Amino acid sequence: MKKYKNALFYFGVTGGFSALIYWIIGKGKFLEANKTIETPESGNSSWNDFLASMQYNFQDPLAILLAQIVTIILVARFFGWVFKKIGQPSVIGEIIAGIVLGPSLVGMYFPGFSAALFPVESLGNLKFLSQIGLILFMFVIGMELDMKVLKNKANEAIVISHASIVIPFALGIGLAYFVYDQFAPEGVKFLSFSLFMGIALSITAFPVLARIVQERGIHKTKLGAIVITCAAADDITAWCILAVVIAIVKAGTFVSSLYIISLAIIYVMVMIFIVKPFLKRIGDLYGSKESIGKPVVAIFFLVLIMSSYATEVIGIHALFGAFMAGAIMPDVPKFRSIFIEKVEDVALILLLPLFFVFTGLKTEIGLLNDPYLWKVTGFIILVAVVGKFLGSALAAKFVGQSWRDSLTIGALMNTRGLMELIVLNIGLELKVLTPEVFTMMVIMALVTTFMTGPALDLINFLFKTKDSDTVVQATNFNKYRILISFGNNEKGKSLLRLANSLVKKQKAQSCITVMHLSLSDEVHSFNLDDKEKNIFHPIVEQSQLLDQDIKTIFKATVDIETEIADVANQGDYDLLLVGLGKSIFEGTILGKVIGFTTRIINPDRLIDKFTGKEGLFENSPFDERTRQIISKTKMPLGILIDKDLQEVERVFVPIFRSEDSFLIEYAQKLIFNNNSEVVILDANGLLQTNFVLKSALDSLEQKYPNNISLISSQTIEKEFLELQDLMLISLESWKQIVDSNTIWLSEVPSVLILKQ
Repeated sequence: MKKYKNALFYFGVTGGFSALIYWIIGKGKFLEANKTIETPESGNSSWNDFLASMQYNFQDPLAILLAQIVTIILVARFFGWVFKKIGQPSVIGEIIAGIVLGPSLVGMYFPGFSAALFPVESLGNLKFLSQIGLILFMFVIGMELDMKVLKNKANEAIVISHASIVIPFALGIGLAYFVYDQFAPEGVKFLSFSLFMGIALSITAFPVLARIVQERGIHKTKLGAIVITCAAADDITAWCILAVVIAIVKAGTFVSSLYIISLAIIYVMVMIFIVKPFLKRIGDLYGSKESIGKPVVAIFFLVLIMSSYATEVIGIHALFGAFMAGAIMPDVPKFRSIFIEKVEDVALILLLPLFFVFTGLKTEIGLLNDPYLWKVTGFIILVAVVGKFLGSALAAKFVGQSWRDSLTIGALMNTRGLMELIVLNIGLELKVLTPEVFTMMVIMALVTTFMTGPALDLINFLFKTKDSDTVVQATNFNKYRILISFGNNEKGKSLLRLANSLVKKQKAQSCITVMHLSLSDEVHSFNLDDKEKNIFHPIVEQSQLLDQDIKTIFKATVDIETEIADVANQGDYDLLLVGLGKSIFEGTILGKVIGFTTRIINPDRLIDKFTGKEGLFENSPFDERTRQIISKTKMPLGILIDKDLQEVERVFVPIFRSEDSFLIEYAQKLIFNNNSEVVILDANGLLQTNFVLKSALDSLEQKYPNNISLISSQTIEKEFLELQDLMLISLESWKQIVDSNTIWLSEVPSVLILKQ
């Protein structure tokens, strides 16, 4: 009876109360007698009511906003991916995505769709959400600034930085003199217009610049340190000038703006001398603890919100307050990392694309409907490049930099990116810029950011030098060179143990390089050295236990798979070792759906389809990352399926095809260097028919009779596999046994899949 007790209670309660609900509703119908109730006129009214309800739901402000967010994120991520693939910062693609969704393209050719998705009354919601995204983004930018770099700054960096501001600022004011009559809004004074033109031409995008420096591997060089210092000083100076410019524009005259500037100075003093020591105290108290509690996190977010509120009320814009709040965060990498992780994903992925589209909705390329307007746009771009690029380069040359380094500094400082859009939107919001000038300046921001990569490539080509000596290392061509690329520490240690087993007795004739790549938008300049040290610490410890010298490469990149292949191919390595990635959806219904859709819509696969590479990976047993590495490497490659590989004493080598004979070479290396015991499985009797394979195996048996044995059984016992440490198998044979669903596949030890 006990097992039926819960069921009886459930049905009794739900059934009884359902009957009560039905009875009350039935009685309630008698109350309708005193009310005027509208009744449907036709049989189709229910369907019509449903359609009317659905139409109302689609037009609900929340539904429109959610539809906008979904569309914006999808389009922004797509354009960001496209521009990453052509070597450009993803921010350019996201800006162009905003322009595409605006009146310049979608609004022009699909006006009905544009009006339905972006009705005028919904833009207020989009604007405020995008402003929240900008506040969070500027908070992150403030945190990314390494104040220790500024404290230890070289005089030459400050000279370059301030020259890179004052020269384009002066040229911007000069440009304003010639375009004021025709392009300044009605009622705007020349002072306000010229100051905004000056600041718009003198801004540098610190985040984009820092990413480019990291991606090109020059962050550890003297040049990289100078550029980062210049950009940081430039950022702080430019935002302080912008705050003054906003104060002057809002006040109307310079004299009346002094009240706002005075309040701003008081605000800055309070933040530096009162709030910063308070936050530092919290950092000292909680910085050593394993986790940071929610009350502490709440304090820092309150500082951010109150700082933004204070600067908005003062009249120098909330973004300056967010930037200031980030800049005074405790100088504890743990704190900054935690807050960047908490804020950055929401700001960059969800909210910031809303700002790009909001900007795009105000950018009307169609306004430039006259050749003269395009000439003016070209002239604005020319003045911007001359002021920033040449101004920075000449200042760098004056303080003693080489021409190559000077031009590199100029090209990097000319990057404007998102920071330019922020300034332009403030100008448009304050009605200092007309829509035509706004559009011209957006085009200038895109062009100057887009040209940074090609300009750096051209400079390197002209001076015939590399960005960094870390990617292509000078190596002794008589040495056997192994490159290990790892993602997490455990895989990295297993790969190192495996590499050591291949060269243990030939250390003088071998070289092992261990590489870790991080996505550039996940690496921040303030903790770059700490991040590198923490990542390689377990690997270095393992190398010391193995008594194995290693070289290390740490690099930021926009495309990890392509970068792995490029480093391996350019470095002339003899073997690349990587770990097999694994999808979090593997083995699930969702995984099957995702696997199916990525085969259809994955852009990389689409490219492979047209280039003829797709056929190589039909029914591929590898994850997308590994598949890309396989397709792009032009050298021997080993893919480790790691099952906690600790030693390589017993090795199993199945031979399924005559082309698998190259595996004997790796078996020989393991026997000679590691004294491994190798079992060869001749699955298809190839030793009887293949002379090359038989000769190689006979030679190995003669040299190491105690280390090698041969089996030809088609059946592999589970107990045998459990005794093995590692299985060596060729890429094609691995695909073959995966396709055939071999029973013993689930029992295999760690596996090294080799591609010759």
